[in-house]
Amino acid sequence: MSNKTLYKIVFMSQGQVYEIYARSVAHGALFGFVEVEKLVFGERSSVVVDPSEEKIKSEFEHVKRTYLPMHSIIRIDEVDKQGKSKISKLEGGNVAQFPVPVYTPGGTSGKS
Repeated sequence: MSNKTLYKIVFMSQGQVYEIYARSVAHGALFGFVEVEKLVFGERSSVVVDPSEEKIKSEFEHVKRTYLPMHSIIRIDEVDKQGKSKISKLEGGNVAQFPVPVYTPGGTSGKS
């Protein structure tokens, strides 16, 4: 087995589903966020350019590390080989996720 661990991270952002690959995933220093760093994108080995992969590559072009809110993550998988990074529309019509806090301050449930 290779000593270079690779993770596939699937998350939601602004009505779209992102699928990215990274070498490092951790709970990080920011409470409620997952830290993703050392992003990996496919190398251009041919003349054909995939516009969907180029879009996500340009969005994360100068990013060394990103922090994703825990509630936006769909799944994180440890994988053997890299697939294609992509952005796709969230299935299900016009329903969007309402941003809610994962943890409430003070540990109360909001009841008086």
